[in-house]
Amino acid sequence: MVSGRMLGVDVGTRRVGVAVSDPLGTMAMPVETIEVRGLPGAARRLVELVGQYEAGVVVVGWPLDMRGREGVAVERVRKFMGAFEKALVGKGHQVEVVRWDERLTTTAAERSLLKADVSRQRRKEAIDQVAACHILQGYMDRLRIESERG
Repeated sequence: MVSGRMLGVDVGTRRVGVAVSDPLGTMAMPVETIEVRGLPGAARRLVELVGQYEAGVVVVGWPLDMRGREGVAVERVRKFMGAFEKALVGKGHQVEVVRWDERLTTTAAERSLLKADVSRQRRKEAIDQVAACHILQGYMDRLRIESERG
């Protein structure tokens, strides 16, 4: 298992959802929704969160299409992650960046919020963070399964 906290990131066109793991890397929790008013500013905010949570790993949702191919959305994520990596260097932080297949995470997040009877307005505010939780939780579950197999 990875030591230290991890961040999960769901990059959208207008917002970036962020989740954080507990210190043991077993549970993902929502942190923040970053409004994207420009890539450099949003990327700097994510770097601040890396520092705040002392994260060693950032798991970014990689938006493959249903056939497992990179679609148009991948380019948006690539641009954001390029700005993020540039901002990391500027602050002297080093983290491992992991791509994680995010197919259907927004759908799963929406279902979770509907099941919890969250209002439409609150769902709009929380959907990106919950999607980031799904991305991060999936990655951590995979790490746990792999460590149990030896």
